[in-house]
Amino acid sequence: MDRYLKSIFLGIVQGFTEFLPISSTAHLRILPSLLNWEDPGTAFSAVIQIGTMFAVIIYFWKDLIKIYGEFLKAVLSGMKFESYESKLGLWILIATIPICIFGLLFRKPIENGMVRNLYIVSFYLIFFGIMLLISEMFAKQNRTLANINALDVLLIGLAQTFALIPGVSRSGVTLFAGLLLGFKRTQAARFSFLLSVPAVLASGVLEIHTLMQSVPWTQGGTMVLTLFLGIIFACLSGYIAIDFLLKYLQSHKTHVFVVYRILLGVLIILLNYRGLIH
Repeated sequence: MDRYLKSIFLGIVQGFTEFLPISSTAHLRILPSLLNWEDPGTAFSAVIQIGTMFAVIIYFWKDLIKIYGEFLKAVLSGMKFESYESKLGLWILIATIPICIFGLLFRKPIENGMVRNLYIVSFYLIFFGIMLLISEMFAKQNRTLANINALDVLLIGLAQTFALIPGVSRSGVTLFAGLLLGFKRTQAARFSFLLSVPAVLASGVLEIHTLMQSVPWTQGGTMVLTLFLGIIFACLSGYIAIDFLLKYLQSHKTHVFVVYRILLGVLIILLNYRGLIH
């Protein structure tokens, strides 16, 4: 298949699976194997995630303007975080710190594919599917983002670091943490989406440099267009996924995603064991 069509396809997959709790990095590792394509790699996956960041910005643009406007106002007024929006902006930035630290510490092993083994991906699909089910069983769902505190932010931020491992799912693990902390599903998902913006921006910008360094200068234009197409279609499908999940979680539990994760994990283990994918 033409590399541009592949990029469009992977962008669509990235957008849908980034926000549904089923792991975008796992799907960008598994689907190319099933289709007998080369693994696009960690760097490519991180760069087209920028499209999903734009999806969040477009979907929540009014909220983000208010949140970061109030945050900047609080900073300029002597670090007085009094309004709900300014506090939320501060919490988002603080919760992003752990994944930035761990991402830099383990950047080389991640880029070298240490955690992209299909057995490892399958294990985390199944394991965190079960963890999501457990969080649903014990979720009180009596809290909103209006009363989020520093401990909540720290725990959700630490949970997000597991998303560096393909198969975990950034939205899934932050939703899991939010439910265990007693937040309503839609509130936990909302914070997860808002939290994705700085984390995805940081990793995407970092990996653009890495990816372009690995490409001969004569192919630079082709790579830019390939990434651009992936980013655009990740943005479009990501927007649809955000809208779907927020509406779905208003009246449904996450059980359908749990079942999907477990079935997919088991299927990949069987296919890999039989040598049908690699």
